[in-house]
Amino acid sequence: MPNRLVGEKSPYLLQHAHNPVDWHPWGEEAFAKARREDKPVFLSIGYATCHWCHVMAHESFEDPEVARYLNEHFVAVKVDREERPDIDGVYMSVCQVIAGHGGWPLSVFLTPEKVPFFAGTYFPKTARLGMPGFLDLLQEVHRLWREERPKLMTTGYKIVEVLQQASQGPESFLEESDLEQGFSQLRGAFDPRWGGFGDAPKFPTPHQLTFLLRYHARTENPAALGMVEETLMAMRQGGLFDQLAYGFHRYSVDARWLVPHFEKMLYDQALLAMAYLETYQVTGKAFYAHVAGEIFAYVLRDMTDAEGGFYSAEDADTEGEEGLFYTWTPEEIRAVLPEDQARWACEYFGVTAKGNFEKGRSVLHLAEMPETLASRAGLSVPAFVDLMENARQALFNHRKTRPAPLKDDKILTAWNGLMAAALALGYRVLGEAQYLMAATKAVQFVWNTLRDPQGRLYRRFRHGHVAHHGFLDDYAFLAWALLELYEASFDPQFLQKAVDVHELMLALFWNSERGGLDYTAKDAEELIIKERQVYDGALPSGNSTALNTLARLGQITGEARWEKAADGIVRAFAHEVKKYPRAYTHFLNGFDRLLGPGCEVVLVGTGPSLENEAMVRCVREGFRPRTALVVKHLDETRRALLEKLAPFVVPMQPVEGRTTAYVCRARQCAAPTTDVEHLRTLLNEVR
Repeated sequence: MPNRLVGEKSPYLLQHAHNPVDWHPWGEEAFAKARREDKPVFLSIGYATCHWCHVMAHESFEDPEVARYLNEHFVAVKVDREERPDIDGVYMSVCQVIAGHGGWPLSVFLTPEKVPFFAGTYFPKTARLGMPGFLDLLQEVHRLWREERPKLMTTGYKIVEVLQQASQGPESFLEESDLEQGFSQLRGAFDPRWGGFGDAPKFPTPHQLTFLLRYHARTENPAALGMVEETLMAMRQGGLFDQLAYGFHRYSVDARWLVPHFEKMLYDQALLAMAYLETYQVTGKAFYAHVAGEIFAYVLRDMTDAEGGFYSAEDADTEGEEGLFYTWTPEEIRAVLPEDQARWACEYFGVTAKGNFEKGRSVLHLAEMPETLASRAGLSVPAFVDLMENARQALFNHRKTRPAPLKDDKILTAWNGLMAAALALGYRVLGEAQYLMAATKAVQFVWNTLRDPQGRLYRRFRHGHVAHHGFLDDYAFLAWALLELYEASFDPQFLQKAVDVHELMLALFWNSERGGLDYTAKDAEELIIKERQVYDGALPSGNSTALNTLARLGQITGEARWEKAADGIVRAFAHEVKKYPRAYTHFLNGFDRLLGPGCEVVLVGTGPSLENEAMVRCVREGFRPRTALVVKHLDETRRALLEKLAPFVVPMQPVEGRTTAYVCRARQCAAPTTDVEHLRTLLNEVR
């Protein structure tokens, strides 16, 4: 019989709707039952494409013995961390305090008042490899609840006190030396052999790379760019990248990016595409542009809804096995390709009889460079590359006949904002019109579907149903997309929407007592603490992103209020960032823009012309992370809207009837110019 989750829309909750566990969704009904029956609450948090969530579900939540005990002595609550990141964020902090680490599935025991007293992650049903068994844990918690409840309550209140103290700190400010410290910490953690930072498991963490690009732009330190290039090259060559269908998997379980955890997340595609695009801007190397194009090809083909929104993720598992869909044996390769082509494909993609994964299977990766294999095959390099591309396409088509991993088809406002921002940047850098169209369509979908009549954002859309008022990252990431769309299209309607979103974000989330932005709105459900996120983990934090967008909006509009708000975020969190800057690299990106020197360029056009296009291309060439570009159109309606949003452009007019550039650098304005080469000189003087 289905449990109470059967009426939910979340793919993750629906995965558990037929468990024998009597699951409740998060809500007053569950906690009222716990108070009424005097039972502790078991809170389980995960997401639809989480491998270890599947394992724990199979071992414990589908097990009748575990379910009977859990139903008798606890009230069980399930939460999708992607739909309710506020709940996940609070109780993940609890787990990190108690266990010293976090992850999913997240397993927390609470009082009926939502106070946590024990937390961990994955537990097997019975004890093994030093891990306590879940059934044993349930029995011990039940005993403590009956016999030593005052101890549990004291523990719980101490945990809450620790979390409340951790979220407070004195106002401070960052300095340029903090950027240097962030660079030094990344350099100290860099893996010179395989790229990336730290040991296995190894995560892409693209905002660390985009920080290094900005540090390189500021200092011209070649080591910063070298770390970025080595990492991006190694990731694309490794099994972290899906060599057949494109797109990146979640993380690598080893240090060399060979064996991934196979789930694919939308936000990883967006953030990595941006890192590859910016590295292309810095280096001019076509390789990086090509990889960004591969990421977009995957997303537009496999992760895009007919209405324009982007799906959230694809699972790691099929038929109960992780990676089965993605891995190959030599026999499977030979069954698809002609014998000679199969031989070279196995060498190229590293498919061996021994395998590099479980059960003798191989994760595809670029084991040999085309130049090496072409020589051995007696082919020119272009001919060999064509041979392998034909092999890739054949293997990709065959793989589509396999049972496919679950696609988490919910549409999240925040993640759609990130993907739209990446695509708009892709258009600005690569000039591909389809990227601008896709970004525009996604943002219009969010704007038309995931807002209430007052303009407030919703978090999630699925199958015609919206749920949960948005959190800080929903607003900040959507604002990011809107600003990217403005600088891609120069349509001031996107700028107007960006202003609207920022005004609402500050009204709903600004903490007037401590500065900075809370994760939940002023009228949101009260949890045990009011979370204020600034750590840049797999995703940049909402405060880090808001710092970036506010500083950028201040440049585009010339309105000091936006820069003042950005300054307030820096002051609110500088004390925390200074402790370990490497953990806040997207925050440092925003501070880099705020610190300057910045550059604002206004192009006053005379209508579509080669001269206009040349001026725009000039500003867009290379990597200029602290430059904002505004285009003032002749069209009366668009010009009037821009002048309302950015009043400083009102007096700017074409000189001698030609497209004219007005350039301000480090808060000093140069004389207007109609000469592209002079414009280029002005831009290159910004340091």
